[in-house]
Amino acid sequence: MEKDATPPDKPGARPAVAVLWRGPVEPLVFLGNFALVLQGPLTTQYLWHRFSADLGYNGTRDKESCSNHSVDPTMQEVETLTSHWTLYMNLGGFLVGIFTSTLLGAWSDRVGRRPLLVLASLGLLIQALVSIFVVQLQLHVGYFVLGRVLCALLGDFNGLLAASFASVADVSSSHSRTFRMALLEACIGVAGMLASLLGGHWLRAQGYANPFWLALALLIVMALYAAFCFGETLKEPKSTRLFTLRHHRAIIQLYVTPAPEKSRKHLALYSLAIFVVVTVHFGAQDILTIYEMSTPLCWDSKLIGYGSAAQQLPYLTSLLGLRLLQYCLADAWVAEIGLVFNILGMVVFAFATITPLMFTGYGLLFLSLVITPIIRAKLSKLVGKSELGALFSAVACVNSLAMLVASGIFNSLYPATLNFMKGFPFLLGAGLLFIPAILIGTLEKTDPHLEFQQFPQSP
Repeated sequence: MEKDATPPDKPGARPAVAVLWRGPVEPLVFLGNFALVLQGPLTTQYLWHRFSADLGYNGTRDKESCSNHSVDPTMQEVETLTSHWTLYMNLGGFLVGIFTSTLLGAWSDRVGRRPLLVLASLGLLIQALVSIFVVQLQLHVGYFVLGRVLCALLGDFNGLLAASFASVADVSSSHSRTFRMALLEACIGVAGMLASLLGGHWLRAQGYANPFWLALALLIVMALYAAFCFGETLKEPKSTRLFTLRHHRAIIQLYVTPAPEKSRKHLALYSLAIFVVVTVHFGAQDILTIYEMSTPLCWDSKLIGYGSAAQQLPYLTSLLGLRLLQYCLADAWVAEIGLVFNILGMVVFAFATITPLMFTGYGLLFLSLVITPIIRAKLSKLVGKSELGALFSAVACVNSLAMLVASGIFNSLYPATLNFMKGFPFLLGAGLLFIPAILIGTLEKTDPHLEFQQFPQSP
């Protein structure tokens, strides 16, 4: 047992867990997102082809058929069913995750980050296993929803991110925190980019099953790393009950406990800003694969893989851009620049009818992901060390709500607007992004120093 795994025994302290190597949290985020991104587009394409087979649609998307802009009612029905089942999966995950992510995040402020990381890893593993059964045994697609719900019960990827960001905040200084948050998000992007490139080629070569098996293997490694290799960052983990209302009250107290008004105002407004940004990000992500597969683009799995990789690339380019822009600009103005490019990318997507234009839209998103690490870093400076888990579980809850709203709006709006403007949801996303742009600019003006003193915690 390592000497510094936990502090010396104190009354109420949780016993230390033996670790093989005190590793950082970044590999967990990398492996988790690699597995998720590998499965995401494949699940959408699998749904498309399952519904195509059920409805007798041959799914041909060659150049000749794509040049025909007449509406195919069968293809529209396939698009609608695929979009709606994506909504059902996200809805099932949200309704369960809104309770579990907040519960487990605040719980990690007491027992440490490792237990939540292990549970979330196991949840992702179970979801991949259910997906394998659906693909291999041709089970009803409703089992995808069951896998999503089981994953959400154990924390889901949002729980993993909550524990990971809290872990980074545990050990980073106020000065370095923004970049450390961006570095963690860059791990998400690099993993997603590699998984996207691999998934498209692999699907064409060997079908759906093998990529899901790789995801399962990676998630097994991830769960083992979380249990035996991750170095606990909470200084004094203690035993505490999981199922108690105290954990949910800790989330509410972040926003309602008496404190200097300016601080709580910033906490609420930054939470609103990240809600809108995540809504647009996941809403666009939900419909991009369907948008690319259907006429007039008619992308095959190879091009979808390239597009998905391009969608992940901003995680890396945003990290580099943030590092450079921080030398001459305040964080808030870096976020504003990122929002401008995000808006431009959404507008280009809305009017893209050819492949080069789609990749132009992806290129314009190169700074679009500087926004969330900046907001997370600012939020972490508004609370005390003992509230970081509760804070990031609240952010995870905001993320879950944003994903639900995104699925409800974009997956319902997309089939409803196919007849008059297919890219309308992207225009809506561009318009919504003006809200966080205004909020961040206003908060920058009202607080030019950008630093907040940690409020003393009540005993």
